[in-house]
Amino acid sequence: MDFSVKKLASDAGVFFSRAVQYTEEKLGQAEKTELDAHFEGLLARADCTKNWTEKIYRQTEVLLQPNPSARIEEFLYEKLDRKIPYRATNGEILGQYMLEAAKEFGPGTPYGSTLIQVGDSQRRLGGAEREFLQTSSISFLTPLRNFLEGDWRTITKERRLLENRRLDLDACKARLKKAKAAEAKAAVVPDFQETRPRNYVLSASASALWSEEVEKAEQELRVAQTEFDRQAEVTRLLLEGISSTHVNHLRCLHEFVEAQATYYSQCHHFMQELQKELSSANGDVRYPNSFVVNPRSVRSPSGDPSSALPINSLSPETEPLQIEEVQPPASGTRKAKVLYDYDAADTSELSLLADELITVYTVPGMDSDWLIGERGNQKGKVPVTYLELLS
Repeated sequence: MDFSVKKLASDAGVFFSRAVQYTEEKLGQAEKTELDAHFEGLLARADCTKNWTEKIYRQTEVLLQPNPSARIEEFLYEKLDRKIPYRATNGEILGQYMLEAAKEFGPGTPYGSTLIQVGDSQRRLGGAEREFLQTSSISFLTPLRNFLEGDWRTITKERRLLENRRLDLDACKARLKKAKAAEAKAAVVPDFQETRPRNYVLSASASALWSEEVEKAEQELRVAQTEFDRQAEVTRLLLEGISSTHVNHLRCLHEFVEAQATYYSQCHHFMQELQKELSSANGDVRYPNSFVVNPRSVRSPSGDPSSALPINSLSPETEPLQIEEVQPPASGTRKAKVLYDYDAADTSELSLLADELITVYTVPGMDSDWLIGERGNQKGKVPVTYLELLS
């Protein structure tokens, strides 16, 4: 095996010197060359960019593909440089199941024909989702991954080299300091007793040797300083390039938002078309729990999303409830405390004020999301989510 013993010994010596310098710095026994404040700021900004880019990248992956097994499979195919096999989206699978069920039940039946309409819409929704996933992966995920696997690895490599150059520089400074101290000591104190003239010759010889050692250490220090300054400049240029990375990621973020907006707009359009198709096919037929959406019903009182009324919270009776004809039951009335202010949408509802007490009860056939509330001689429907039942 052909290799250079001298180079191997030199590399081992350099590694040992760096290890000694690093250990002494940690123990507080050696001085450390500090970087300027601007450079430290660039390092902190780069680390922050890397950490948050990695978190955003990982969570975006989860958003676009919640199945961890599918993510691992895609990762392996990508590393093997093979084409990822076709995978239907959940919407496309659901739509296919509905179309197959319609064939079994009979496409001419009301249920079968509705399954066909809904299944076709689900397939279109699945296709829109697939397009969104592909667009987001190309325009947003890929640039983030390229930064983490490309630019950041280069920055990390150069920072590691800079740290090695700094350790070399500080080791040279320590050697020069020790050499100067030994030179000064040799010039003042003889090696042996001063009564023997020969000892002065030995002392002068030792002083000359230490002078040569000082010159050698100074030369090594100049070389180490030059290499450190060169590496610091290279690393600084790479760190300043983080600003360009932010600009690029900002553009990618806008494209990601645009892809999301397009996707949700398509979904909304498809569902509106489906609602129109079902309404025209069924005419005025009303089904249980199938109500017209009241915009007020999605309002969250006091900004609390947990207390928002359900979308289908309107009364399901085909005929409006005649509040004046409703009579309280002989038993079953309860007291309730109002949690939030509520403004009645029409004359069949009762407006409420927070913290007031009212009497509530239910009547047969009434939606479970509503109760009849009474306050003095006033009476009307009240939403359950705005109440705290007391007894």
